[in-house]
This record gives sequence, C-alpha cells and structure tokens, in this order.
Amino acid sequence: MRLILEKRADRSPFFAIASPFLALLLTLIAGGLIFAMRGINPLEGLYVYFVEPLTQLWSVEQLIVKAAPLVLIGVGLAVCYMANVWNIGAEGQLTMGAIAGGIAPVMFPDWQDPSILVVMLIMGAMGGALYGAIPGLLKTRFNANEILTSLMLVYVAALFLDWLVRGPWRDPQGFNFPVTKTFAGWQLLPTLGGTIHLGALFALLACVALAFVMGKTLVGFEIKVTGSAPRAGRFAGFSRNRMVMLCFLLSGALAGLAGICEVASVVGKLQPQISPGYGFAAIIVAFLGRLNPLGVLFAGLLLALSYIGGEAAQVTLGISDKIAKVFQGILLFFILSCDTLILYRIKLEMGRVGALKAAE
Repeated sequence: MRLILEKRADRSPFFAIASPFLALLLTLIAGGLIFAMRGINPLEGLYVYFVEPLTQLWSVEQLIVKAAPLVLIGVGLAVCYMANVWNIGAEGQLTMGAIAGGIAPVMFPDWQDPSILVVMLIMGAMGGALYGAIPGLLKTRFNANEILTSLMLVYVAALFLDWLVRGPWRDPQGFNFPVTKTFAGWQLLPTLGGTIHLGALFALLACVALAFVMGKTLVGFEIKVTGSAPRAGRFAGFSRNRMVMLCFLLSGALAGLAGICEVASVVGKLQPQISPGYGFAAIIVAFLGRLNPLGVLFAGLLLALSYIGGEAAQVTLGISDKIAKVFQGILLFFILSCDTLILYRIKLEMGRVGALKAAE
C-alpha cells in the first residue's frame, strides 16, 4: 500500500487563482501556532508581525526599499520559470552584479559625476547577466542540470566577494574590517523621497516592461510555448537553447541590477554580506505572484513585509529575527503544496498482496 500522485484530467480555475491566498491563510494559521507555542498571544504576534509595520511612515518606506530587490529578481525568475528554466542562483548573480558594479567606485573613488552612477548600473547588470550565462551555457552545451550549477555558483560568488573585501579591495583606513571604501556622492543612488531610492522605480519599470513583453510580443509567446509545450515549440521553429540563454541572461541582469542598487544605497559599500537572502526569497516571490510580472510586484511587497515584521517581532516580542525565514519557508511550502494538489490528486494504491487480501 502506498500513496501516489495522480494527474487530474483538468484543474480548477477557481483554486488556480485562490491558491496564493489559501497558502497565505495557512501560513498565518501556522504562524499563530508558532507564536502560541512560544507563549505569545497568536493575535498579538500576527499583529506585530504583519500589521504594526504598516502603521508608521518610516517602516512603509523600508518596506518599499526591501521590496525593490525582491521584485527586480522575482520578475526575472518568473520569466525563467515560465519557460521551464530553473535558475536557483539569483543570489550569486546579485553578488556578482554588486562586485562588477562596485569596480568603478572602488578603483576610482574620486570620480564624482553622474556618469559613474550610469557606469555602475550598466556594469552591475552586465556582471549579473554574464554570471547567469554560465549555468545557461553549461545547460545548452553539456546538458548540465541548471538547478545544481546555478546553486553552486552562489557560493563561488560569495567566496569571491569575501576574498576581495578581505584582500585587494579592503579599505586601508577601515580599522581592519573587511569592507571597501564607503561610496559617496554620485556613487550612491538618488532618493525619490525619504529613504526610497531609485531602485524602487527600476523594479516598477521592470514589472511593467516584462508584463508587456510576455503579453504582447512574439518573444513572450515563445517563452510561454517553450515552457508549456516544448514539442510544439520545436515544430514552430522555436529554439530551446536560445530561450534558455535568453532567460538566464535576463534574470541574471535583473539580479545584478538589484545587487548594485543595494550596494549603492542601503549598504553603501562592499562587504562580505550584502544581502539577507533576497536571491532565494525571490523564488517565493515568483511563485506567490503566479509567475506574472504584475503579480510579482505585490508578492514582493508581501515578502518585504516578512523582513520588516521579523525585525519588529524581535524588538517587541523578544524573539529571534530568524522568524522571518521561518515564515518564508512555511509560505513556500504551502504555495507548492497547494499548486501540487491543484494539478494532482492523492491516491491510495494497494500493493499486490494488499489487493489479494482485499479480494478475499
């Protein structure tokens, strides 16, 4: 006797739309249970985590700031996953984009005019794109599993950054801390109001642009067909290898842009850790947004709220800020579980011995 997943003849349109909301509801219930096990009133804990950060202007600004890299990376990953290309290494592409974009201010600290910011943004996007092209090339040339190669390259990028800031790029006046010189002047992104920087505008434009591309252009149609019906795509003359490279280059460029935006705003310099895990959290953003560029925008705000809520819960309730990652993991579990049950039904299959006994 065993449990198997049997593919449904057709999926429910209602539950396909309701799946993210159901996953969110189940996450809230699970979160309430976690707070209760810690001896905290579940309603108070959920209020502090999800509602209180929205009641103050500064925390709303921080919500938008944290959502910007999540949306930038998530919208690129959504295009990848729609094409059935599994880029798991956005965190490494973010790191490499930050390194490439940081070359100019580190090497030329006295370069202070608008052109350096343009160079930083372009180099950051190019660094992420070229780093993303590595697993794409390994996939198209050697049929290597892109999940493994893109994930392993995350650690290569992290160790390369660590070596740079502890070695050749270390600030000689930084009291021996592993950091570069602090960026200043035109080496930082201008703000749009309060602490909200230009990266938020880039994220919004990326969502709108990719929504147009996916809905109104031949390239978007090719991506959808290649992912959902690869055999039909081959008959139509669509190149699978070209789509794989395009998706990795696009998602890598957006992740790299997110990396340099983070370094040129919130962090202000290169250091061993420049991201709290945006590249991995953006995977949740892509699925929660139903692989839709506009849906990713709202999902990014929700995941950003989990970071802000984790910090608020640490201060107010005295629990670890790692609760944010717990909530993110629970949310991803329920999203994938709901999606699985929409496409498949759980069936109990009896083995040969069990079937004979049942017949007797």
